[in-house]
Amino acid sequence: MPVKSTKTAVLLALAALLSACASGPERARGGDTPEVTGLGEDDAALPGNLKAAANDVLFQAIGLVGTPYRYGGNSPETGFDCSGLINYVFLQSAGLKLPRTTAALIDIDAPRVDRDRLYPGDLVYFNTLGGRVSHIGIYVGERRFVHAPSSGGTVRMDNIDTPYWQKHYVDAKRVLLGD
Repeated sequence: MPVKSTKTAVLLALAALLSACASGPERARGGDTPEVTGLGEDDAALPGNLKAAANDVLFQAIGLVGTPYRYGGNSPETGFDCSGLINYVFLQSAGLKLPRTTAALIDIDAPRVDRDRLYPGDLVYFNTLGGRVSHIGIYVGERRFVHAPSSGGTVRMDNIDTPYWQKHYVDAKRVLLGD
């Protein structure tokens, strides 16, 4: 089996296992499975280096699920807050140094992405406290995102289409760009 297919299979298996372990009040109820969406036919037109970078980001982000939340945290050893998680994942997996705060991350010069055109590695922004933006996560595919939600919690994966996250959704940006 080619390395690319093996990586994809491992990622999907890991995502399934981790999503089954995550918990929280924002989870979808009932037996509804989120529809797998992405770029569809456009996916084939994406540069290979974008797909590879997104894959690296996904492995890094999903691997941090379960790490404790800590306000101001920016490493697996000390824990993460939401922007610390973003900064760590993109620096470690893609070599991108992003701003450290959620307020600064919404202002980055990157293309906006429609909610129905999200691709793994896209940043998703939420307003959970009022104001402009207060929370951020990394879209991982299958309508799910990884984030560090709150004190006392852990880094986890949630469904972007639950009523809570739909209500608080603000925007998305693509920081991983192909050549």
